[in-house]
Amino acid sequence: MDAIDIIEDTERKPKMVSKKSFPVTGMTCAACASSVESMLGHTEGVYNASVNFANSMVLVEYDSAMDLSDLQNAVRQIGYDIIVDAEDPTEVQEELSKKHYVSIKKRTLWSAILTLPIFLLGMFFMDWVLGRWISLVLAVPILFWFGRSFFINALKQARFGKANMDTLVALSTGIAFLFSAFNTFFPEFWLSKGMEPHVYYEAATVIITFISLGKLLEEKAKSNTSSAIKKLIGLQPKTLKVIADGEEGEIPISSVKVGQT
Repeated sequence: MDAIDIIEDTERKPKMVSKKSFPVTGMTCAACASSVESMLGHTEGVYNASVNFANSMVLVEYDSAMDLSDLQNAVRQIGYDIIVDAEDPTEVQEELSKKHYVSIKKRTLWSAILTLPIFLLGMFFMDWVLGRWISLVLAVPILFWFGRSFFINALKQARFGKANMDTLVALSTGIAFLFSAFNTFFPEFWLSKGMEPHVYYEAATVIITFISLGKLLEEKAKSNTSSAIKKLIGLQPKTLKVIADGEEGEIPISSVKVGQT
């Protein structure tokens, strides 16, 4: 049986196997890296996938004959993306990161502006009926426009039975909003039972705003770290001196051979 298994495995594997690193976009936590790794690992033609969350790269061992767009499509199904068809993938990744940072900055700013009155109404005017309707109107764009990425990514993850940080944010804020909306439209349901119809719009919107702020700070930190690493790499020497036949000569580091002094 063992011999047969080995033969079958050998027949399944192609003659040519490629190994290459690709930049990954859209990852925000270790669970995201695990999801990307798992999705690629179950893609036909891929033998191994290893994600490095620190530098947002994935090392893939795959069938040389497979179309790289299949890798991209597999990852896009769960809300992420990999760069496979660019001449300089790292440069494209940096450009996308800059655009992503600007987008998060705008969303966080507007979320904070709209969340402030909701927070004040919820904390100091909680019994004001009109305040609940104002909070409802302001909460809708915060959750479902500025915070839409949390819900979109959570749904994509749920399709494959997976969960990440976006799932937690979407569940907590979505339930708080729906419960509050029900209490706003039908307060008599709880009043008839002798209970107060509380609303939690401020909790839902504050969570979206603070998580967005956290993502903004993370993107800023990653950008600064990347710039520092590039400057550090730029300090390494490009050439060195070689002694040959008693004479010194300068050559590029890439041309150094074993045995040279």
